[in-house]
Amino acid sequence: MEKLRADKWLWAVRVFKTRSVAADACNAGKVKLEGDSIKPAKELKVGDTVQITREQQRLVYKIIKLIDKRVGAPEAQACYEDITPPEQQEGKLPSVFLFPNRDRGAGRPTKKERRDMGKLRGDK
Repeated sequence: MEKLRADKWLWAVRVFKTRSVAADACNAGKVKLEGDSIKPAKELKVGDTVQITREQQRLVYKIIKLIDKRVGAPEAQACYEDITPPEQQEGKLPSVFLFPNRDRGAGRPTKKERRDMGKLRGDK
């Protein structure tokens, strides 16, 4: 296998949860190959550089291996090299900051608390 559809590879290496979400991201211009937006059917090959914009993240991956079946995370990470610049990696927030921790049994958050949680997540 020397070429593979972009949406299929992005799904197989676990960048997106489903193939349709990967296709939607390609159609929305959030996936770029060598700096140019691509369509879901664009064929990728080993050595290509893919830039992905997802939520608050900008990822840059160099393709090492093409796979068409979804595999576990360790196998998926072996298929690409993360070459995201360090200044863009600093913008990644761990999920603990995206979902505030509430004590068990504390009840439903008040409207003010929900607004504050939204501000932490970056909602408007």
